[in-house]
Amino acid sequence: MSIPIEKHPCFNDKSRHTFGRLHLPVAPKCNIQCNYCNRKFDCMNENRPGVTSKILTPHQALQYLERAKELSPNISVVGIAGPGDPFANPQETLETLRLVRKKYPDMLLCVATNGLDILPWIEELAELRVSHVTLTINAVDPETGAEIYAWVRHRKKVYRDTMGASVLLENQLKALERLKEYGITAKINSIIIPGINERHVTDVAKKVSELGADIFNALPYYKTEETVFENLPEPHPAMVTAIQQETARYLPQMKHCARCRADAVGIIGQENSEAIMNELGKAAELPRNPSENRPCVAVASMEGVLINQHLGEADRFLVYMMDKDRDRPVLIESRTAPPAGGGTMRWEALGSLLADCRALLVSGAGESPKKVLIGSGLDVYTLEGLIEEGVKGVFNGRDMSRLTRISQMHACKTNCSGTGSGCG
Repeated sequence: MSIPIEKHPCFNDKSRHTFGRLHLPVAPKCNIQCNYCNRKFDCMNENRPGVTSKILTPHQALQYLERAKELSPNISVVGIAGPGDPFANPQETLETLRLVRKKYPDMLLCVATNGLDILPWIEELAELRVSHVTLTINAVDPETGAEIYAWVRHRKKVYRDTMGASVLLENQLKALERLKEYGITAKINSIIIPGINERHVTDVAKKVSELGADIFNALPYYKTEETVFENLPEPHPAMVTAIQQETARYLPQMKHCARCRADAVGIIGQENSEAIMNELGKAAELPRNPSENRPCVAVASMEGVLINQHLGEADRFLVYMMDKDRDRPVLIESRTAPPAGGGTMRWEALGSLLADCRALLVSGAGESPKKVLIGSGLDVYTLEGLIEEGVKGVFNGRDMSRLTRISQMHACKTNCSGTGSGCG
C-alpha cells in the first residue's frame, strides 16, 4: 500500500511528529556558490543543508537505507538534498532514485535543489513518481540575486553578478512551471538574509504563487564561518515571524523547518543517533558498485607483494580472486596493460580488460584516468601496502584508510601529467 503524500513530514505539519525522513548524501558537487554556504565543516550538533559525514554511491545508499529503516521504521520519505545539488550530480541522483523505487515501490521520494539544472530531468522524476520537490529561490530580481550568489555554472559556462543571477532565476521559474505541469508538489525555500533580501522575500512568494507553488518556507539565514556572509547577523525571530505572516498572504507556510543536514534521518528536529551515523560510516566502506559479476580485483605491483606502482607505469596488472575457505586472495593471472598513449581510449580499453574486476589497486593515478575507469564500473583505490591486505579489504568491505595515501601521490616516472593523455 502506497504511503499517502500527506505523510511527508516536511510538507505537512501534522505528519512531522509521527513520520520521519531520510536524506541520502549522494550528490557532492554543486553548480552555484552561495555567499552563505560552506560545506567544509561537519558538526554532528549542527543542522544545515550541505553538511554530511559521508558521501555514498547509489548502491551504498540503498544498503544504508535498508539498515536505517530497521533502526528508524517510521521513515516515510527518502530524499536527496546534497551535500551539493542533486542535478549537478544527475547520474548519481537518478540512479539512487531508481534503486530506491525498485526496492521500495511505495516509498515517497523527494529532492531538494536550487533549480538550475533540474529541468531536463523532470519527466524522469515524474516517471519515478517523485512526489515532492523543494526549490530554493532567494530572489526574483537579478540585482538582489547578484548579492547572494558568487557564481553560477550552467552548461559548462560560469556566470557572475547579475548575469549569473538571471541565468539561475530563468531556470528556476521554468522548472517550477514544468514541475506543476507534471503534478509534482513544489515547496519553495527562501532564505531570509538581513540587509540583503529581507524586504524581497514577499516578492518571491508572490511570484512563485502565480506559477503554482504549493507551500512556502521562509527560513532564517544560518551564520557560517569562512563565507562571504560570515559577519552578517542571523535574522531576529520577530523578523522571521513578520515575513512568514506577510508571505502567508500568497501561500501556505512551512514553519517547522529544521534546516536539515544532507544526511538527516528520522523525525524533523531530532539529531541523528549514534547508531544511524555508525551505519552511514559502514555504508561508505562498502564496495561502490554491485559486484555479483565482478569476482576479481586487479593490482599494479612491481614484484607481486606490494601495491607500489602508479597506474601510468604499469605494463601489466595482477588479477586476484578470493579463496573463501582460507580467507586469502589467490593470484589467477597477469594481464598486459594497453599500450601508452591514445588518451581516454587507453583507459576505456583497460576498463574492458578488467571488466570482471570490481576494483583496481594502484599507488597513484591521474584524475582523468580514474574518472574513465570509475565510469566503467571499477573502483580505483590509491593505496600503499601489502597486496593481500588491500585485496582482502576490498572483498570484505573493510576500512582501508590506513593504507590510503595521505601524502601526495607518487609522480609517474614517465613525467605523467595525469591529464588523461594515456600515460596515467
